[in-house]
Amino acid sequence: MNQIKHGVLALCLLASGGAASAASTADTIGLTIDARKPGAVINKDIYGQFAEHLGTGIYEGMWVGPKSKIPNTKGWRNDVVGALKAMHVPLVRWPGGCFADEYHWKDGIGPREKRPVKVNTNWGGVEESNAVGTHEFFDLVDLLGADAYVNGNLGTGSAQEMSEWVEYLTSDSKSTLANLRRKNGRDKPFKVAYFAIGNEAWGCGGNMTPEHYADLYKNVETFLRAPQQYRPKMIASGGNDNDVSWSEVLSKQLKRQTDGISFHYYTIPTGKWEVKGAATGFPEKEWMSTMSNTLRMEDHIRKNSAAMDKNDPEKKLGLFVDEWGTWYDVEKGTNAGFLFQQNTLRDAVVAALNFNIFHAHADRVRMTNIAQMVNVLQSMIITDKDKMVLTPTYHAFEMYVPFQGAASLPLTLSNNPQYALDGASVPEISASAARGTDGKLYLALVNTNPAQAADVAINVPGQAIKAVKGRVLTAAAMDAHNTFQAPQAIKPAPFSATAVEGKLTVKIPAKAVIVVAVE
Repeated sequence: MNQIKHGVLALCLLASGGAASAASTADTIGLTIDARKPGAVINKDIYGQFAEHLGTGIYEGMWVGPKSKIPNTKGWRNDVVGALKAMHVPLVRWPGGCFADEYHWKDGIGPREKRPVKVNTNWGGVEESNAVGTHEFFDLVDLLGADAYVNGNLGTGSAQEMSEWVEYLTSDSKSTLANLRRKNGRDKPFKVAYFAIGNEAWGCGGNMTPEHYADLYKNVETFLRAPQQYRPKMIASGGNDNDVSWSEVLSKQLKRQTDGISFHYYTIPTGKWEVKGAATGFPEKEWMSTMSNTLRMEDHIRKNSAAMDKNDPEKKLGLFVDEWGTWYDVEKGTNAGFLFQQNTLRDAVVAALNFNIFHAHADRVRMTNIAQMVNVLQSMIITDKDKMVLTPTYHAFEMYVPFQGAASLPLTLSNNPQYALDGASVPEISASAARGTDGKLYLALVNTNPAQAADVAINVPGQAIKAVKGRVLTAAAMDAHNTFQAPQAIKPAPFSATAVEGKLTVKIPAKAVIVVAVE
């Protein structure tokens, strides 16, 4: 671990050493930002999170109950909530996932000691106490200052059940359900930003065809009534991977009854669900395959957007990538149903590559939710009893905060080489630029090459660049990660470069994520 720490320091010292004025023109990558042509606004909800009743993602990881010795507020861990607030979490999706289609909301209201205990048949077959229900979830989003995305139960639920949940959440009347909410401690209606009708209807949500799901959706949505000021945006459960039929059918049949269509895609190193690949100790060929597979997100978004464009050329519907991230083999010795995996520098690079893709399609992609927030899959935070550690993915999200609500800016990369290995290749540098809400020009750069630094010459026509200042996330090892014993083995370090004779060339370390303000 000391080797990792020293490697980080060495690389960061290299990165913050100023402009690489000695770089040869032939080897220098050109990057031109057109700051005069702002594009679509990057919706803050592109940085949304996902908290499912799965493993220790909620219980233990975030919720410990108000009587716990672990410092908490209304049962939610203070350390975890504080870290998530510092990351500016804009949105949280709950209660699933596959869990949503077996979740009955009335089991999660009223006195906790009287709530029924169920079995979580999707994830590990463990007991579900229903201690975290509607009111507890909204306590969490209130503590975070985030918006709420509630996923309704279409699989084992009914139109009546979802209709009553929406009434319970949003009614400002004196109806029985609204008064029940008041009796349970909430006078004013909850603010629900999004409400989804089902999840993965093509699979764990019911094994449906898009046509059958569309008919069910239209029926259910008809009865999800709420006061206009409290009405959530409605989400239809869409497709995954290469199947665009869901986007085609739903954008045609539901465009007057929905605000967006979901899409799911996970990055798996091997591309095989049976043996996905390890989270740590992996060979460079799996670094390469992970980079290559995660960049398929670009093609998936293009294809689904094109399908939606046929029926919705005005782009009134959003494409909501409400599950994405890396998925590896579970860590040895852990419950296979809990989906716990370690989180490394590779995951931070994957996150940043996806951010850049989402920014480029901000006109259609207006919300995404990484899977998941704590202790599950590509998590932001890992906990063990009273201990907590931030992951490299957490740091990537926190570094990209200036892009929330920013106006995307077109850019071009020239002379961008391919990082190649064993016949596979990906572009070496990925970039995204935007004008932040504070008026500053922000630039994100990702080097996918795990062994080679890159020189990038930055140009903004009509603007004299003096310097760039920000932070870099990198390390000596591809699988560098934080542990409870070494919680800061990998973290962002200062990064800056100054123009020389009016020209600014920066050296991007190998396997690095950089976010800077352009001055």
